[in-house]
Amino acid sequence: MNKKKPFYGKPAQKKGEFHHKHSLGQNFLEDEALVASLVDSTKVGAEDHILEVGPGAGIMTNILAQRCKSVTAVEIDETLLPFLRIKLEKYDNVCIVQGDILRVNLPEIMAEKGAFHVVANIPYYLTTDLMQMLLSSNLPIKSINVMVQKEAAQRLVGAPSTVEYGPLAVRAQYHTEPEIAQIVPAACFTPPPKVDSAFVCMPWRDAPAVSVKDEKLFFRVVNAAFAMRRKTLTNNLMNAFRIDREAAVAWIERAGLGSGVRGEALNLSEFAALANAYEG
Repeated sequence: MNKKKPFYGKPAQKKGEFHHKHSLGQNFLEDEALVASLVDSTKVGAEDHILEVGPGAGIMTNILAQRCKSVTAVEIDETLLPFLRIKLEKYDNVCIVQGDILRVNLPEIMAEKGAFHVVANIPYYLTTDLMQMLLSSNLPIKSINVMVQKEAAQRLVGAPSTVEYGPLAVRAQYHTEPEIAQIVPAACFTPPPKVDSAFVCMPWRDAPAVSVKDEKLFFRVVNAAFAMRRKTLTNNLMNAFRIDREAAVAWIERAGLGSGVRGEALNLSEFAALANAYEG
């Protein structure tokens, strides 16, 4: 396959050398068997288009390119482009985009692909912002598969009344079915981070987990419920919606809940009932 492929960013003339950048949270996986097992867990195949975030040295990109219809990889570190060009030059189904995943125009970049899967070994610092961006976008995402800090993975699959449960868990579980596919020890990375990681697979639901009248209001209610964990749901709704206690209690009771309940105890169905009972 010698067909020239699109390549965005400053072209490199030689391979050179690079150093892992602490400022970019770079921790690479170099065990190809391990990376292949992670790709296995995503269940992507020959007809799938992939958006890869942070291809790094291209090991996962290489495996995805062999298995999938196309791979669009977004890499912020310009110094990695020479390595990616050399490692991936034999593939005509790979497009490298140099840029910040939170700032590039994803609708434009992925416009010709249709529905696609996201696969990423992302820096820890990027987890919350990237997940919020992907989960709140209108992009035709089929699944999100990410390597994140183990604690962040637990926040994605968190259950009500646990310390891990919060707005991100609700949003993730509203749109997807998150599952921790594999725990990856810190020693597997170069350089090794200070904590273990986990690979989370999140197939997108055909329809949201619960039915709500107003999705924007639903997430406003969720954020309000977790605003102050030590406060009751009544107090949090009073503060967030600027209503008095009588109105907050009446709203909660219309949803079939007790006025003394705390927001972190509500499951998705109860959050939906609460949002749907709003009369403001």
